[in-house]
Amino acid sequence: MDWDKLRIFHAVADAGSLTHAGDTLHLSQSAVSRQIRALEESLNTTLFHRHARGLILTEQGELLFDATRSMSKRLDAAAARIRDSEEEVFGELRVTTTVGFGTLWLAPRLPQLYNKYPDLKIDLILEERVIDLPMREADVAIRMKEPSQADLIRKRLMSVRMQLYASRQYLEVSGTPQSLEGLGTHRLISQNAQSAQVSAGALLVREIMSHDVGSFLTVNNYFGVLQGVLHDLGIGLLPDYLAEDFPQLVRVLPEVESNEVPVFLAYPEELRHSKRIAAFRDFVTEEIFAHRRKRREQSA
Repeated sequence: MDWDKLRIFHAVADAGSLTHAGDTLHLSQSAVSRQIRALEESLNTTLFHRHARGLILTEQGELLFDATRSMSKRLDAAAARIRDSEEEVFGELRVTTTVGFGTLWLAPRLPQLYNKYPDLKIDLILEERVIDLPMREADVAIRMKEPSQADLIRKRLMSVRMQLYASRQYLEVSGTPQSLEGLGTHRLISQNAQSAQVSAGALLVREIMSHDVGSFLTVNNYFGVLQGVLHDLGIGLLPDYLAEDFPQLVRVLPEVESNEVPVFLAYPEELRHSKRIAAFRDFVTEEIFAHRRKRREQSA
């Protein structure tokens, strides 16, 4: 099968338009159209339904697009590995992690990485769902559980526990509960037990909600929970790594916490020698060490 025709087909399927694909490929619309017709003739099938609003893939076209998309990702991976053979760290690095960890821990620390590697381009993908690393939906992931996908290199970074926190001003006004039963006069801010989150956090939410809590505010990510706590709205269930960066948080009911949540860094085996991956891995590891050291100093 002619790779050049497949490349053009992939661009058309991705853009949904001959004109837009031609702009991307620097070809005329008629040249793109001829290549698509020739590909359809060679396969003896129709790849697109043609409508006034654009092109829609047929069932056969969808099958071919799945194949070309996979080929494109493999070619991107090969190109990345070739670029990584250079001495300098540069180019795009797609990093995925959860919304909470990405916004509250990782993003604030990225200036140190950019200061060291100014030519690195981070594409930060914040999602609760597990992104497929072997299929190159991202290059590297930080996950709140050990990855189960095959062909991944994984490194345990640290452990996190969910704990209860409030602002000093809130506690001065509303008082500090001495037990879970004392939450009857307070507002609990947390993720909903059914929302996407680490299982240890969901279990602790259910346990706390089984007591007589005065009021609730549920948010679908920890960034929202933190904002509620910082604005004196109630007592929030938050990951313990926030205590370092937000000294205005006061821990409430120290005996109440979730089980440990392991935090792993993972990336595909094929990127083992990637200098971009190594730079990011070393940066995160150094920040974790600094985080641990600061927590030990605070508790001393």
